[in-house]
Amino acid sequence: MPSSKITQAVLGLFASLALAGAAQASSLKSCAIPPSVIPAAAEVPPAREIHTDVPTAAYLLALFWSPEACRAGIPESDKVIQCQTNSFGFTVHGLWPSGPDKVHPRYCKPSPPMSAATVMANLCMTPSPWLQQHEWQAHGTCQWDTPEAYFKKARAVRDGFKVPDLKPGPSGTLTAGEVRAAFLKRNRGMTADGLNVRVNKEGRLIEVWICMDLKFKPAACRGGNGTPDDVIVQVTPRG
Repeated sequence: MPSSKITQAVLGLFASLALAGAAQASSLKSCAIPPSVIPAAAEVPPAREIHTDVPTAAYLLALFWSPEACRAGIPESDKVIQCQTNSFGFTVHGLWPSGPDKVHPRYCKPSPPMSAATVMANLCMTPSPWLQQHEWQAHGTCQWDTPEAYFKKARAVRDGFKVPDLKPGPSGTLTAGEVRAAFLKRNRGMTADGLNVRVNKEGRLIEVWICMDLKFKPAACRGGNGTPDDVIVQVTPRG
């Protein structure tokens, strides 16, 4: 093939990947992503965290409150993508198969680093190459054949819910009950016992977990609901 045609073919491939990534990103929310990205290295999980023979009894969609992730500088956040060029509310931490007890399916098979195209396509949902690799290896490998299939399902589950923005008042606080109410107001069929509100030791909101059954429908959380409704929670504002 002549060099000019090879060049055109390569450019066409990159354009297709970029459009695919943009289309997937826009299904949640448009955001600023870099022109290129370096995928994270494959994880080597501790042997004690590998649970390949635990059956899946339920599912959980874990949502980070991104402003707090950025304020605290937690390892899961990406300083540039998540905290400098964008201002997210809730982002997807992960979609987790849950076991029948306290042990859950984890690290079911080894996996090489994800492709740059797949990472790029999901940065508006999970804005951290490291976190994407971790979630795929720790949770996705226990149910899905490829990272593309895993993140496609995570996106579909996330798109199935109307995830609220949180706007704390002048005090910068909400009760845990008010956080739950924000979800319940927007999602018919969701109940308070299906939401696990997570705070850190400082009483700051870090995550909300949406609990689901085996059909990915809202269900009561099997491991408790985290912070009680009447507890006052510090909510880091966006921006």
